[in-house]
Amino acid sequence: MTDELILTDDRARIDLARAFRWISGESYWAKDIPYAVFRRAAENSLCVGAFTGGEMVGFARVVTDRATFAWLCDVWVDAPARGRGVGKRMMAYLADHADLQGLRRWSLATRDAHELYRQFGFTAANAERGMERLDPQIYARALGRPDVR
Repeated sequence: MTDELILTDDRARIDLARAFRWISGESYWAKDIPYAVFRRAAENSLCVGAFTGGEMVGFARVVTDRATFAWLCDVWVDAPARGRGVGKRMMAYLADHADLQGLRRWSLATRDAHELYRQFGFTAANAERGMERLDPQIYARALGRPDVR
């Protein structure tokens, strides 16, 4: 990158509309998430934006109680900025964040970024203990798609 990368968790600086376009339009995990749902999720999470040249090029969200647990989610780097260390810098920023120190457990789910997260101490989860309740079609149904059950 030609410009310095700046990271911040200042909500006033984070371009939530841009992050929403990435997550709702391009992600595999929250495709079609309604803006109101995404905004509420961001408002109740610790979010970080990565900026270069005044433009947001990355976003990440952490759902946390700031005492015992953090779930890392919605990590996104804009396509033109990929391969330039933005994801690593966001992860380092979050790992060092004052509100996220002393946590017993960090969690995440990824289909394709295992190597990035391993660099920050993440390992495969215990499949025998982990459980979830998942409704992958919830956003499609909310859009009124009749072919979705």
